[in-house]
Amino acid sequence: MSAQPGLDALTREPSEGEYAVLSFGDILRALWQRLWIIVLCAVALMVVAIGYSLSQAPKYEASTTLLVGQALEGDVPSSNLSGTQIEGLQSLTKTMATAVSTHRIAEAVIQDLDLSIAPEDFLKNLRAEQIPETQFIEVTYRDPSPERVQKITSTIADEFSRQVSKISPSASAVTATVWERATVTDYPVSPKPLRNGLLGLALGAMLGVIVVFLLENIDDNWRSAEQVEQVSGAPTVGLIPTFTVATSKTKKVGLDGEIPVEAPSTERVHE
Repeated sequence: MSAQPGLDALTREPSEGEYAVLSFGDILRALWQRLWIIVLCAVALMVVAIGYSLSQAPKYEASTTLLVGQALEGDVPSSNLSGTQIEGLQSLTKTMATAVSTHRIAEAVIQDLDLSIAPEDFLKNLRAEQIPETQFIEVTYRDPSPERVQKITSTIADEFSRQVSKISPSASAVTATVWERATVTDYPVSPKPLRNGLLGLALGAMLGVIVVFLLENIDDNWRSAEQVEQVSGAPTVGLIPTFTVATSKTKKVGLDGEIPVEAPSTERVHE
């Protein structure tokens, strides 16, 4: 006579690939029990991000604007340009914006101002972008000195304008004119300790949650009747509560005085 299915499920060993499925309540319980890990990771990364930001030298930013145009023959006004010509200039502006951030311009500016910086490091602080759907190029540069950053940015604009004139000296040449002179921000644009600290806090919290789930996955203890039912495939027959009996001392009075007698202690009972 074969054993009952329920009894077989209770006595069998769980297979190698069999795991308990975590419910939403189990996830919340795991996060709450190991909340200190999440807080520790979040605070640690926030402190690291703020400390790294404060260790960096503050940088100011200067910006200037260039206008890309085309020299016209005779007295033809630029307003007579066709839509195709304007679209062509706008497309050319994007290419010229890329030409600003090149070694040719960097080396010329470094030589003009006698700067002690490598062209590669110079280009890391330089950014040139076309203002969308226009013939304007916005050039920005960052440097720890507000006076020097303004001078460098102005020199970049002037040098680029000269380089363009040398390349196309014909009557209908493309031109790059300085539209707005370089202006400097009143406050440093980097670093930003508050933003970096909040970013570190968020990333640290995410890292803490990942660590909690890894620890929960490694922990193979069954913490609820539902998990036992999921692994065994059988319903729970009953639960044995955990309880303790405190050790106490009683006093027995004899003819010779009081004699302390220790009552037997009861061990902790588990499931």
